[in-house]
Amino acid sequence: MSENKVIRIGIVGCGGMGGGHAVALHSGTGNAIWNVKTGTVDAFDSEMTSNVREFLELAGTFDIKEERQEWARSFGIHTYDSYEEMLADPSVDAILIATPNHLHKEQAIAALQAGKHVLCEKPVMLSAKDLRDVVAVAKETGRVFYPRQNREWDEDYLIIKKIYDEKLIGNVFNVKCRIMGSRGIPGDWRGIKACGGGMMLDWGVHIIDRMLQMVPAKVTRLYCTMTHITNDECDDGFQLLLTFADGMTCNLEVGTCHFVNEPLWCIYGDKGSAEIMNWKLDGRMVRLTSWEDKDVLPIVAGAGLTKTMAPRKAGESTEELPLPRFDYDRNALYRNFAETCRGTAAQIVTNEHAERVLRLMEAAFESDRLGEAVSFE
Repeated sequence: MSENKVIRIGIVGCGGMGGGHAVALHSGTGNAIWNVKTGTVDAFDSEMTSNVREFLELAGTFDIKEERQEWARSFGIHTYDSYEEMLADPSVDAILIATPNHLHKEQAIAALQAGKHVLCEKPVMLSAKDLRDVVAVAKETGRVFYPRQNREWDEDYLIIKKIYDEKLIGNVFNVKCRIMGSRGIPGDWRGIKACGGGMMLDWGVHIIDRMLQMVPAKVTRLYCTMTHITNDECDDGFQLLLTFADGMTCNLEVGTCHFVNEPLWCIYGDKGSAEIMNWKLDGRMVRLTSWEDKDVLPIVAGAGLTKTMAPRKAGESTEELPLPRFDYDRNALYRNFAETCRGTAAQIVTNEHAERVLRLMEAAFESDRLGEAVSFE
């Protein structure tokens, strides 16, 4: 395959995610979201974003629902009459799978055996074993199977990772990430267990993915509790505590029945702390300049006094700094997928990493079932 070849890709599944991919690839922006209920499209323009048409070209889409087929055609997008027709098209180099989670394995294997590369929405499979089975077919056919775990490129995560990697607040001992909303599980297949529904498989895969990428130490144990406030069949949220071999801990939380949100990120080190309040990236970093804090006065804390918990005086033993910011390409994953297919780059989101994420999610489900902490790795 030519080093400069533009990869022609077909999309199977044209719902919320697949429709967003279709518009993004068709328009060349690479970052658009289709609101499946209102039919509107939001594109995010950015000087930092590359033109996706330089490396990916949309060949067409297929969805089992005719209204989605009609929607795609209204944008001038070619539609296939069936998935089999898409796979039989010799001009299609790759398939992007954006169907309900329980269909990923069968559709991925069919695409690989048809000689197509595969970019698969998260969670790539419902189990680590399913992923191993698919990767075995990818190796047999000599094709790329790529997990679309795209939130490793979110700026909020990149900020936290920079603080951690560069020890901007010293040695980090705890990280908290909270994804909070108040609308319950989306009212489609995501509330059906057999389809791979629930928040662990929806948002959990993202926040676990990012922590396992950031922290090099192995996870030694975890404890997870899942909630069923709005849905008896699938988890509508969870709290997950990870303990790493180096002693670091990580608190991950997803909730869909929260009407007052806590900070999106908090990160604590032995020389400071930082927080990101929301996806607008409001936040701050507070760094220690001296452990000594002269003339500490006790404060009233409920029915008693405390010096231990008295706040530090700003500017005397701490300094407040803005969060680091990034120039980044929203289309980095698309680009890496195309380059991997052409054989000109290594796969950034590896299947080995995706399997580790799946295994950790399986352990989280087991911890919730048992009601106790479980060992990992």
